[in-house]
Amino acid sequence: MSQEPASWRKSSRSSTQTNCVEVGRTTDGAAVRDSKDRTAGYFTTTHRQWQTFLQALKTDHFD
Repeated sequence: MSQEPASWRKSSRSSTQTNCVEVGRTTDGAAVRDSKDRTAGYFTTTHRQWQTFLQALKTDHFD
């Protein structure tokens, strides 16, 4: 199981938005949470899952 991230950040492209997700690094991947409800918890991914997701975003896989 991943440890809780020490710090969280949101995309610089979301700087003026409040409806965002935040990402934190874990020892073996990433954690993701809703910036509007940080107390609701977060989900984690492995490093490989996170890299696959980012690659899909970069190649417009979800368009």
